[in-house]
Amino acid sequence: MDFLDQVKWNDDGLVPVITQEAETKQVLTLAWMNREALKLTAESGHAVYWSRSRQKLWHKGEQSGHQQIIQSIRLDCDNDAILIEVIQKGGIACHTGRHHCFYWRLQDGQWQAVEPILKNPDEIYS
Repeated sequence: MDFLDQVKWNDDGLVPVITQEAETKQVLTLAWMNREALKLTAESGHAVYWSRSRQKLWHKGEQSGHQQIIQSIRLDCDNDAILIEVIQKGGIACHTGRHHCFYWRLQDGQWQAVEPILKNPDEIYS
């Protein structure tokens, strides 16, 4: 059986993907993959996601240079979520210029940005 057939894809043909930095175990982002994205990720060794907003494949780092080099790909016990461990090139995973996407922390009933911007997004995506 093809490994892609073992994944329980949602009604939109997608599966959630947690991306974790291999060395530090920091969760960098939550994204989505379709069959083609997972196949390309496994074949190329670079993270490829499905952009729900743009409705197209998104090769991580194609514009920013902040590629994610695959160290491992794991499937959870229900076969409906994927964990990839990566080496994050350039130290920036988030389009906001931060190291990771989970930079909002709930404090006193308000969301506060608690992670620094490492590089201005206008410089990354110019």
